[in-house]
Amino acid sequence: MVALLGPNGAGKTTAISLMLGLAPPDTGTVTLFGGTPDDAVRAGRVGAMLQEGAFVPGATVRDLVELARALYPHPLDTDRVLTVAGLAGLAGRRLDRLSGGEAQRARFAFALAGDPDLLVLDEPAAAMDVAARRSFWTAVREYAAGGRTVLFSTHQLHEADEYADRIVVLAAGRVVADGTPAQIRAQAGVRDASSLDQAFLTLTTEKDH
Repeated sequence: MVALLGPNGAGKTTAISLMLGLAPPDTGTVTLFGGTPDDAVRAGRVGAMLQEGAFVPGATVRDLVELARALYPHPLDTDRVLTVAGLAGLAGRRLDRLSGGEAQRARFAFALAGDPDLLVLDEPAAAMDVAARRSFWTAVREYAAGGRTVLFSTHQLHEADEYADRIVVLAAGRVVADGTPAQIRAQAGVRDASSLDQAFLTLTTEKDH
């Protein structure tokens, strides 16, 4: 579980776009699983849940999952995808009638359907209430525990501290820290999660000094 942490405008979404092959780098190269992002995506090794994503008009949650499964060589079973995403009871509901949090879970199901080695989640818990967030992160950790990598972007400090094994901190497009939550706190000179706000401020401003 890797958190890409940074304030708005730090470059989190840009980094994810580069990693997924949605945008070319101005300089340098991007490699994923030893090849290009396009190669990794075509091989079905990557699944992504982006902040924005339009649904097919009139389609149901189950339709969305079946569509996603058809894009991958070795997809997960439909019912398992729906269960993991917390959508088993909403399989027959139209996508345009989902709440904000339910729509986020539908996007998660789409990303999950192909059983990817790398699951990329851009601000995934947005629009979810407290209970839905807790259930969502439990499902994500269980997926990662099966030997996969999950990379998620967030500007929620406590979310990164609680759920990530590794945190990469971005500021103005640059990596300013990279380590475990404990190492990030130590680098910023704080001792516990209650001081994360100060740690974050220190790490994202020290590059200017």
